[in-house]
Amino acid sequence: MGMMKEFKDFAVKGNVVDMAVGIIIGAAFGKIVASFVGDVLMPPIGLLLGGVDFASLQFVLKEAVGDAPAVVVAWGKFVQNITDFIIVAFAVFMAIRAINNMKRKEEAAPAAPAAPAAPSEDVVLLREIRDALKK
Repeated sequence: MGMMKEFKDFAVKGNVVDMAVGIIIGAAFGKIVASFVGDVLMPPIGLLLGGVDFASLQFVLKEAVGDAPAVVVAWGKFVQNITDFIIVAFAVFMAIRAINNMKRKEEAAPAAPAAPAAPSEDVVLLREIRDALKK
């Protein structure tokens, strides 16, 4: 039963939940970026290069024979995936950079001056004795 409790403690920690939310949002963001690259960014680039559809760019190593599909190196899709990666990496970099800038500003902000610590009982007693002797 110890392992189940340990797993429960692990699974309900805030960091695990935050990580799960991040993964889900990251997956959705990846789909958005893939659509942006494949459907918005690459068609104009292909048009500028003479009407090239990057998704269909490939080297045929062996033609299709009967029911066997062709063996191809789909380098156009690879170029699209590299573009996806660069955009995602840049977005993550910008997010981390913004977080680091906020942390630096928090660290640079002057801390409120600490209130002087109350004197210990010994010091209070000695001051009372001193004041009594002065009288």
